[in-house]
Amino acid sequence: MSGLVYGIQLPVQSQSTIYAEPWEADAGPADLVEIARAADRSGFGYIASCDHVGVPRRLAAAMSTIWYDPVATLSYLAGVTEHVQLLSHVAVVGLRHPLISAKQYATLDHLSGGRLLLGVGAGHVQEEFEALGVDFERRGPVLDESIDALRAALGPDEFPEHHGKLYDFEGLGQRPRPAQEHVPLWVGGSSPAAVRRAALKGDGWLPQGDPRAKLPAQIERIRRLREEASIQEPFVFGAITEPLYVGAPGWEVGRRTLTGAPEVLAESLRAYGAMGVDQIQVRFRCRDRAELTDQISEFGSEVGPLL
Repeated sequence: MSGLVYGIQLPVQSQSTIYAEPWEADAGPADLVEIARAADRSGFGYIASCDHVGVPRRLAAAMSTIWYDPVATLSYLAGVTEHVQLLSHVAVVGLRHPLISAKQYATLDHLSGGRLLLGVGAGHVQEEFEALGVDFERRGPVLDESIDALRAALGPDEFPEHHGKLYDFEGLGQRPRPAQEHVPLWVGGSSPAAVRRAALKGDGWLPQGDPRAKLPAQIERIRRLREEASIQEPFVFGAITEPLYVGAPGWEVGRRTLTGAPEVLAESLRAYGAMGVDQIQVRFRCRDRAELTDQISEFGSEVGPLL
């Protein structure tokens, strides 16, 4: 696909008050299926699902406790879609042994015909780590080694091998192997450590809410770090756009929302490409599922070709 690839973080499956729309509270599997199918039909590059094992009471009012499991959710939606890729945005892989994550995500890639994009991040909820017996203060180094271990375990070898400080395995066969020869591994986060990790260990970067003005410097830093480390492989730069509404909304969609005719939206979004961004994650303001699937369809047919 030439031009900007566009994907979407699925609604319903995570319902933080920061971005969830009121209608999502009563939505469920049937809604996820229709939204995933709309994205699949409309040429979206990926659909994405988040990851939290449990949300502590102190954060529940803001974050909610609705966080579907990404492997289960993406596997379910793989069965009702054909082309769209399946992104974990992001899997907190440090919470689980890499062989467990590898078994789950390799199976997902196998079942979906090679559509997995593995997005990983360090996590931020201390109680989750404590409950699962993982050192929260050392989550950065835990993620670094988890990435190395996952690279081995999702590679071509039936009997993967990894010898590290935290994880040590060899001689344990895992099939099915992923359908893809190389599962793309995108690193999420915008802290200096996360950006460095993306540059040196990732196949792509998933920023965490960077406004447009901050992206060029981050992109430049990743390029420089990769150059200094003599890393030649292709790399995918991502961005999360402002909320969107295709057309003229007849209701209050919020000040930060980009609205207007397809040409207006496309012109604004093409600025991401000019910065060096390869894929954008879009989000639509909507009052119900039908409005969302209409927005997805209109974006795919009217805005997408202009990107």
